[in-house]
Amino acid sequence: MSTTPRKRSISKGLLAGFLGGLAGAGAKMIAEQVFPPRTEGQTPPPVVLAENVAGRRLPQEERELALQGIHWIFGALAGAAYGALVEMEPSLGAWRGAAFGITLNRITHESILPRLGLTAPPGRQPTQERISEWVTHAVYGVTTDSVRRAVRRAL
Repeated sequence: MSTTPRKRSISKGLLAGFLGGLAGAGAKMIAEQVFPPRTEGQTPPPVVLAENVAGRRLPQEERELALQGIHWIFGALAGAAYGALVEMEPSLGAWRGAAFGITLNRITHESILPRLGLTAPPGRQPTQERISEWVTHAVYGVTTDSVRRAVRRAL
């Protein structure tokens, strides 16, 4: 193993993070099967967003497409941003990515989404939902970082 520090590359960090983000999105989806964030009947935020943009209630197949599309695209793009940031400041990879996942939850589910009216404010969210989002975002972050590290070493 080389002790020479590798040269920083934002483009390699973006690519590694993008692939890590895709893997993280998949891991989060699996974790949500074990520990679901919403009870039956609650509309997921990506579907609420898509319906707000469309200005109408979407049919079931379009709701599923919106849910999956936004989930995977956001996961990949957030991972890409993370990969670029960690490339420039390695300390941002704290806790092997768990800090990234938890911070992402704080920014999205506890700040931006409630302000946009896509979810209830944190104080009115069910405890199960808040805990699930914290845990599954940590899973997302750790998976994103693990894959990002492996891909980055290979580049």
